[in-house]
Amino acid sequence: MRHLTPALAAALLTLAAGSAAQAEEGMWTFDNFPIARANATLGTNIDQAWLDRVRLSSVKFGGCSAGIVSAEGLVMTNNHCVATCVANLSTQAVNYAETGFAPRSREDELKCPGGTAEILTDIADVTERMHAAGAGLEGQAFTRARDAEAGRIEQEACGGDAGRRCQVVSLYRGGQFKLYTYKKYSDVRLAWAPEDRAATFGGDLDNFSFPRFAIDAAFIRLYENDAPAATPTHFRWNADKPVEGTPVFVSGSPGATQRLLTQDQLFTVRDVVLPMDQLLASELRGRLIRFSEESEENAFIAMDPISGIENTYKRGRGRMAALIDSQFMATRAAGEADFRRRVAADAALTTRIGDPWGELGAVQPVLRELYPAMALLEGGTGVGTTPVGGGSQLFLWARTLVRGAQERAKPSAGRLPEYADSRLAAVQSGLFAERPVYPSLEQLRLEWWLSKTREWLTVDDPRLGVLLGEESPESRSARLVEATTLGDPTVRRALWEGGLAAIEASDDPLIRYLLTLQEPTRAVRSDWEARVEAPTARASEQLAAARFAAYGDSVYPDATGTLRLTYGRIEGTDVPGQRWGPFTTFDGLWARATGAAPFNVAPKLLAARGRIDGDTVMNMAVSSDTIGGSSGSPVVNEAGEILGANFDSTVLTQRNAYGYDVKVNRSVIVTTGAVTTALRDVYGMERLVEELGVR
Repeated sequence: MRHLTPALAAALLTLAAGSAAQAEEGMWTFDNFPIARANATLGTNIDQAWLDRVRLSSVKFGGCSAGIVSAEGLVMTNNHCVATCVANLSTQAVNYAETGFAPRSREDELKCPGGTAEILTDIADVTERMHAAGAGLEGQAFTRARDAEAGRIEQEACGGDAGRRCQVVSLYRGGQFKLYTYKKYSDVRLAWAPEDRAATFGGDLDNFSFPRFAIDAAFIRLYENDAPAATPTHFRWNADKPVEGTPVFVSGSPGATQRLLTQDQLFTVRDVVLPMDQLLASELRGRLIRFSEESEENAFIAMDPISGIENTYKRGRGRMAALIDSQFMATRAAGEADFRRRVAADAALTTRIGDPWGELGAVQPVLRELYPAMALLEGGTGVGTTPVGGGSQLFLWARTLVRGAQERAKPSAGRLPEYADSRLAAVQSGLFAERPVYPSLEQLRLEWWLSKTREWLTVDDPRLGVLLGEESPESRSARLVEATTLGDPTVRRALWEGGLAAIEASDDPLIRYLLTLQEPTRAVRSDWEARVEAPTARASEQLAAARFAAYGDSVYPDATGTLRLTYGRIEGTDVPGQRWGPFTTFDGLWARATGAAPFNVAPKLLAARGRIDGDTVMNMAVSSDTIGGSSGSPVVNEAGEILGANFDSTVLTQRNAYGYDVKVNRSVIVTTGAVTTALRDVYGMERLVEELGVR
């Protein structure tokens, strides 16, 4: 591992989007973690063996992160990361979100439908192969050749091994490609979850803020061959009271950052992507809230979707605040100007890379024009959050069945990348999972999507004839949901296994509907790949080459939903809008409670008040570099002991998508002390306390 040279210090400044690089900055890959720099900054003494233990103890769970905490497959994550599992296992009569899930024995732990968990076991460089695959190609031929090569690499490495998953990951926006190999667990069971109110105290008002008073923690267990998985490498549990200033490391799978985007690209995000996504999310949130107020059943059905859309909306609000902050954007602009000056000073480098900034700038008008149709009809833009089909599970199953049948009729290398042989196991896992389906919610989502698509594309768009025909969004969505049988997993399995013949012979209205949508939606995707994705990838690759030439490669790439390690200290902040110390306690919870929602304490937690030490720390703030997807990330000390799990950050921290600022960036952590208290004193989970080694 290289030491921090003046050139690398300058690189870090540039990659921080123009702000002075802070010691805590960086979502680092495990094969390029700056050990020496971290030790010098924190006064720690970690080494490669420590990194390996942390990597093998870290878990990717759906869109969240987690950490192994026992030798018998026990894993801690956030309660909001198991919310979908809890909802799928609940009924209105037995609602685990209200009561908590506290199984008396290991045999009572319940399988999360469709749940998978993964541990990163190996990282290999495949940059040369991926770059060669696209050499000399342009447009859609370029993207399809790259996708095909990634599929071949993944298939060569993992084949049909159901216990492993291989993924070619693009880093530095195409500057590097790495093959990540995961140990995969397809049997994940819920081992404990508190009452939802214990994890969400303060509701949306307290969300993305600090002080917080939330036990946003839960346990899952990894199973193999119907038995708890053997996990000898795991974090040791440390429930001691945390100490301000303690160095900590956060290991997780942050979703996506956009720190390496050019200013022109960021202007598109600011002016087109975020405004559209925020308007759409705001209306969907309003419709879901109205729906939830219509009955107790609807309130039960909509609880998890409302929580999800509120997170999406508030996250977008924080990011928009960053992009309209003139000082923040000026700092980023200064960083880009510095980078361009350094490249311009090297004549040979300038000749070799051309003008990637100009090429990316030329793509932006096209992206702005195509984004609404791509986001609404196809998804997969890489920059937005609008859900295709409104997020209707029935719609997404139908699309998977139709697309999957059509694509599997082709050779693997000629398919859309999500249906390559190397990725079919994951597709099938989601398709065959036994999940509850609520027709009223499905109809609401489809109606909203059809209505908004018509609004944004306008009624004169010829694709509206296929989407709606002569029907209204209300009538078409109701008809499709009422008559489909795709809520039955046996029907989905039969259609999948029957292949294209079964799909084309099906009279299911959603299947017929998705068949009619293929021509216009595939055309939207092809246009996007040729005119946006390919030239962006080409220019970004050249920009990465310039960055490596100017600064070397000991800098961190943008987050990509893959395992990263960041670090910092336990500390509060003292900036306008964020002036507080690093800790909250149970006594603070009692003081904040009013008895009225959302500041009403969960019943079981309130009933245990007399058994709880009020001085126990519930939540803490740390200066680590995290973002969405980091939820559930284990927070560990130099000794490899877990001190808590990341569950949130502050609104000001949402600018972290575009650049890190140690003054305002704070991750919010639920402590192991709070979790131990909840297990032992509230929910009677002594068997888990014993398994964690707490005396």
